[in-house]
Amino acid sequence: MEKSRADEELAKIGQVIRKLIDKDLFPWIGANKEPNEENVQRAATVVADRLCGAMSNPIIRNAQEQRQLATIKQWLKNRGYIQVNEDNRTNFDTMDPGTFVFQLNIPVQQEGRAIQVNLPIDAVIAPLRASVGDFPLLIEAKSAGDFTNTNKRRKEEATKVAQLRNTYGNDVQFVLFLCGYFDSGYLGYEAAEGIDWVWEHRIDDLVEFGI
Repeated sequence: MEKSRADEELAKIGQVIRKLIDKDLFPWIGANKEPNEENVQRAATVVADRLCGAMSNPIIRNAQEQRQLATIKQWLKNRGYIQVNEDNRTNFDTMDPGTFVFQLNIPVQQEGRAIQVNLPIDAVIAPLRASVGDFPLLIEAKSAGDFTNTNKRRKEEATKVAQLRNTYGNDVQFVLFLCGYFDSGYLGYEAAEGIDWVWEHRIDDLVEFGI
């Protein structure tokens, strides 16, 4: 790229950054002043904290999810359930009563599309008293370290349930397994979508769903 063209494109990038930049965090930019050492130190500290959070939060959530699934696994095994191993993967609608599987894909029909897509479900459980072919209980493990992030993610579950019900009917049982900061705003939104939940510290409430 020619230098003149590079300067032109870099100037466009600079314009975008100036429009999006946090003026409270970088007050000298809007005022066209030179920042002092305190301004720079404060801005650098906040930016570093945000970057650290953005990188660490997904790692923490993944570790929390694995711990939640391990908790569900132990609880189910204590009640006589058998885990379907990786070598014997099955379809959700042919699971034997008293079995469970983690990270199972369930095909759903998306609105306006002719082809089916696979919807990953954290835990799929066929109750002990179920009949072969009965729709299993679907559990989505969710954890949150603060209230803000949950409000950004609450539509994910509603979308999943809508796709499942559009494909298999309104008898689909979809439950959230929650740990952490989920406030009344989040819970109210999920309840309005017909989604129930169980708190991790009250895992015995799963019996209310026929498990």
